[in-house]
Amino acid sequence: MSEHPPPPGRLAGKVALVTGAASGIGRAVAELFVREGARVALADLADELVRGVAGSLPEAQACALALDVTSEPAWEAAVTAVLARWGRLDILINNAGISFGQPLTETSLADWRRVMAVNLDGVFLGLKHGGAALRRGGGGSIVNVASASGIKPAPGAAAYCASKAGVRMLSRTAALEFASAGIRVNSVSPSGVTTPLWESMPFFAEMAAKLGGTAAVWAELSKDVPLRRFADAGEIAQGILYLASDESRFVTAADLALDGGYTA
Repeated sequence: MSEHPPPPGRLAGKVALVTGAASGIGRAVAELFVREGARVALADLADELVRGVAGSLPEAQACALALDVTSEPAWEAAVTAVLARWGRLDILINNAGISFGQPLTETSLADWRRVMAVNLDGVFLGLKHGGAALRRGGGGSIVNVASASGIKPAPGAAAYCASKAGVRMLSRTAALEFASAGIRVNSVSPSGVTTPLWESMPFFAEMAAKLGGTAAVWAELSKDVPLRRFADAGEIAQGILYLASDESRFVTAADLALDGGYTA
């Protein structure tokens, strides 16, 4: 008996651009999309790191792009490169972002603007230039990564909370503007995710020393999450896959809370 070929993936035939793809949620999304049959451009400011990630994926389905999401010329070049390589763009995942925690009265204007530039301006530029490419191709899906902190305020993180709340409203507005072109725009709002970024923060090491290890830190950080844990990046990627795929073809202007009940 001959073996049946594997069924086509949920993104078979699609071309996607994922920002912040060198690590964390972005990497998990890119790897999942490739497994689901998409051709994926992995974009990140960490050029060497993202090339390594792309190099671990099938060459026919993945390529790496150096992208500073705060730069309009860089966005224009990235979109042009994707179109030159694969002739179309069907899916855009605006994932790149930075975290920042500082009391409001101690936050410098420069730091405020840096957070807004990456977290909000970067999404605006992605919508502008990626959206134009999707429009030319007849439509598609855009998913913007916001945060539970854009729904539920976190004292000491005013800049971050404001930027992510902006992403949620920008997504809804773009969804209404792009609907007539067949482009769906949605956002996801994760709570804490166990990415390397957390353990690299100075406070994490301080908490680990005080509480007796990293496991205790994760338990403390997730005490306000009803499911009592942080998400794995792959779990967030699964939610993004749903919004990127045709399974959600009647979903636009929505925000999917991937937060273990944190914002309930």
